Amino acid sequence: MEFATDGMLGKLTRWLRMLGHDVKYFEALDDRQLIRAAMSEHRILLTRDLGLSQQALSHEAEVFLVKGETEVERLAELARRFDLQLEIDMTASRCPKCNAQIKSISKDKIFKRIPHRTALHYQEFWICLNCEQIYWRGAHWKRIDESLSAARELRDSDPKRPTSSGST
Repeated sequence: MEFATDGMLGKLTRWLRMLGHDVKYFEALDDRQLIRAAMSEHRILLTRDLGLSQQALSHEAEVFLVKGETEVERLAELARRFDLQLEIDMTASRCPKCNAQIKSISKDKIFKRIPHRTALHYQEFWICLNCEQIYWRGAHWKRIDESLSAARELRDSDPKRPTSSGST
């Protein structure tokens, strides 16, 4: 799924990219420019700004007003609304920083670019095809799994609960 996010949703943008969604993050555009960009690229606009949401609706843009207060709540809300899978599949995951695709890479090819202790403890690595950021399932992965598990639990706790009225 392709999304556009405003400057209020930087963390959510990274989460969605890790989950494999193409997300353009527009930090510095004004509301009209943001709506125009989302519409021209056929992206669903995600925002926490009620005024922007209403303006987008008036222009017949696809928009979703994100109401969750935490990233877990926001992920659950989006998963419910758009039937998103809250599992990271590294073959589909995108770079959280630049949105490009990532691919598996052998440790031999990136050995000099990673910390020595990382090379000792981890075997699987991925690299961004654009910015060349290197990723691995490090100690932080437990927190990622816990957050996704909590979001799945929240999503499933009340699947009929409405998420946001007046938006797509």
